[in-house]
Amino acid sequence: MQSGIADVLHLIRRIFEYRNMIKIMFVCHGNICRSPMAEFVFKDILKREGRESDFFVASSATSCEEIGNSVHHGTVRKLAQYGISCAGKRAVRLRKDDYDNYDLFIGMDSYNIVNMLKIFCDDNKNKVHTMLEFIGSKDDVADPWYTGDFDKTYDDIKKGCEALFKQLCGMQ
Repeated sequence: MQSGIADVLHLIRRIFEYRNMIKIMFVCHGNICRSPMAEFVFKDILKREGRESDFFVASSATSCEEIGNSVHHGTVRKLAQYGISCAGKRAVRLRKDDYDNYDLFIGMDSYNIVNMLKIFCDDNKNKVHTMLEFIGSKDDVADPWYTGDFDKTYDDIKKGCEALFKQLCGMQ
């Protein structure tokens, strides 16, 4: 009986912690290249900074094309070069109700932003932003699905994630 109570109390504590976390959703077209790269780069930053418990981080797609598929082998290889694993990640689609469950949505390009706004129907709380906005750029993160350049994509995402982390933690 005691272990049952302990389990319930642990669950209640986890729900309370989740409610107090900053919840971030990285978004791209298919959720197999850029947005999972951003998700796991940001999680790596949080781990290095000892801030994992302050954030809930996920990624999703604006399209249905890749739903259920694993992360693109180019992204897996690029992340592995830095000791970052994305094992187990499968593509999921952004949903309208995500808007109420996350604090911030980071799109990889302007086309993603247009599609996010279609899905959400509005951004009345100013939660939707582009990745490179956090480094003061209006550029898009190039899609390595088309360019094949996972190095450039990684560099842009790393810069964007570092700037986002600094802004959220009041370090800028």
